Amino acid sequence: MAPSAIDNVVDAFHGVNGYHSNGVALTNGLQEITLTNGHSMNGHTTNSDALLNSSPDPPLDLLCVGFGPASLAIAIALHDTYPASAPAPKVLFMEKQRQFNWHAGMQLPGAKMQISFLKDLATPRNPRSHFTFLNYVFQQGRLNHFINLGTFLPSRLEYEDYLRWCAGHFEREGNVSYGMEVEGLRVGDQDHDGKATSWEVTARDQSGNLVTRRARKVVIAVGGRPVIPQCLRGLRHIAHSSQFSSTITQIQAREEGRPLKFAVIGSGQSAAEIFNDLSERFPDAQVKLIIKGRSLRPSDDSPFVNEIFDPDRVDEIYNQTPSERADALALDRGTNYGVVRLELLEHLYERLYMQRLRNQDESTWRCRIITNRVVLAASQSPSSNGVILKLVANRENKADVNGGEEEIEADYVFTATGYERNAHADIISETRDLFTGEATKRVPVGRDYRVMYDEAKVDEQQAGVWLQGCNEATHGLSDTLLSILAVRGGELVQSIFGGSYSNPKQAS
Repeated sequence: MAPSAIDNVVDAFHGVNGYHSNGVALTNGLQEITLTNGHSMNGHTTNSDALLNSSPDPPLDLLCVGFGPASLAIAIALHDTYPASAPAPKVLFMEKQRQFNWHAGMQLPGAKMQISFLKDLATPRNPRSHFTFLNYVFQQGRLNHFINLGTFLPSRLEYEDYLRWCAGHFEREGNVSYGMEVEGLRVGDQDHDGKATSWEVTARDQSGNLVTRRARKVVIAVGGRPVIPQCLRGLRHIAHSSQFSSTITQIQAREEGRPLKFAVIGSGQSAAEIFNDLSERFPDAQVKLIIKGRSLRPSDDSPFVNEIFDPDRVDEIYNQTPSERADALALDRGTNYGVVRLELLEHLYERLYMQRLRNQDESTWRCRIITNRVVLAASQSPSSNGVILKLVANRENKADVNGGEEEIEADYVFTATGYERNAHADIISETRDLFTGEATKRVPVGRDYRVMYDEAKVDEQQAGVWLQGCNEATHGLSDTLLSILAVRGGELVQSIFGGSYSNPKQAS
C-alpha cells in the first residue's frame, strides 16, 4: 500500500519567533493560536512541570493524540478560522515520535508524491492561508524554480519538508510535546448528574514517567500499525516497508562488498519502490518481488476516478447502507491499494526487458518478479542469518496452472503489507460502556468523526472524542489519505468549537 496521510512509523530493523499579547501570538504579522505547556522545537523536546504532572489547572480545550498531517491540518484550520476577538483556545498536541517525521522510512531517492500539491493542508479549504504549499515554496525562495519544473507532483522529500515547515510554526508556539506515547483515555470531570465533562489522558514520556492531562475535547489521530504477515513475525532480517530507509542504510554499512539476496513482499507502490531502489542501490544483488496477482497493476488517477477522493464524496459514502458502502469501497480500492503509478511500472518493465535481451531464462535474472505467489511459511536459514520463504500458488487466482511449492532464500526481507488502523480502540477502551446502542466491534462514529457516546453519560456540549484516519469503513477510501485533510480539518474545528470557527481569515 502506498504511504498514507497519517502514518508516522519509525523503528529499528531487528524485531518564525513571535511575542504574546492578550493570548494571541503575533508572528510576521500573522495572528496565531497561543497554546499551553510542552514547548518543543523540531527534534528537541522540553516538557514543563505542568505538562509532566497532574494538576488542578483547568482542562485543555483540545488535546490531539498524534501530530501527523491529520492533526497538523486541524491546527492549521484552527489558526485560520478562530475569531480574533475570542480568547485563544488552549490546545496541545502529543506525539510519540521525538520529532516531526512523515514516512521517514520511505523517503527514497526520486520518490514523487501521488497527489497534486494543491491538495495540501490548506488550499482546498482556504487558498489564501499562510500554510499553502505554494506559500511554503515562496517563503523558501524557490517559487519560480518550482514553476519551471512544470509538475503538480513534488518530490516526497520536499513535501515532507513542507509538512515540517507547517509543524515548526506550532512547535515554536509551544503547542507540541514530542516523545509522548499516549496509553489511554478515561472520564475526567463529571457534572452533578454524573455526565462526563472532560477526559483524562495518560501518556508516558521518553523516560518512562507517567503523564496525565485533562481535556474537554480529544482528537485521536495516531496513524496505522505496520502489518507483518504472521508467519514472518519474530524472525531476524525481516522489516516492514515503513522502516526501509533507515534499515537499508545500516545494511549498506554492515554488508559492504558482499553480494546480497533480497526479497520484497507486496504488490503496491511501496513494494515497487523498494524493489526498484534495491535493484539500483545494490547492482550485484539478487532482488525478488513476490506478488499474489498475475501482474503488477497501475493506479487509476484519471479525472473521473479522482472524484472518489473529493471531500463531497464523504457525505455520499456515510449515508449509504453498510452493504452499499462495502460494495463501493471494494470497487474503489483499486485506486489506492495494491497498485503502482504507471511511470514506475514502465521503468520496471524496461529493466526486466533489458535482462530478457541478454538472457531469455528468467530464472537466471538478477531482478525478478515472482507472480501469483503467497508466503505459506518462513524460517531462519540454518547456514546464515537469512530467511527461507516457502511460497505457494495464490489459490484465489483460478487461472493458475503452476500450483507447486517453492522455496527461496534471502538475506533480508521487506514486507510492504500495509497497516492496521485500530490503535484508537485501545486508547478509548475504558470508555466503551459510554457508547450509544449495543456494543459492537467497531467504535460508533458520526459523520463529523465524533465518537457517539450516550448523551445521558457524556455532556456533548462539554466533552467529546473525535477519530481521524481509522474510519474508512464508514467515511470512504479517502479517510487515510492526504486528499481531504484540508477540508476535513475545517470540519473538525467546526464540530469541536462550533460554527463561529468557519470563516477563514485572510493571511496578512
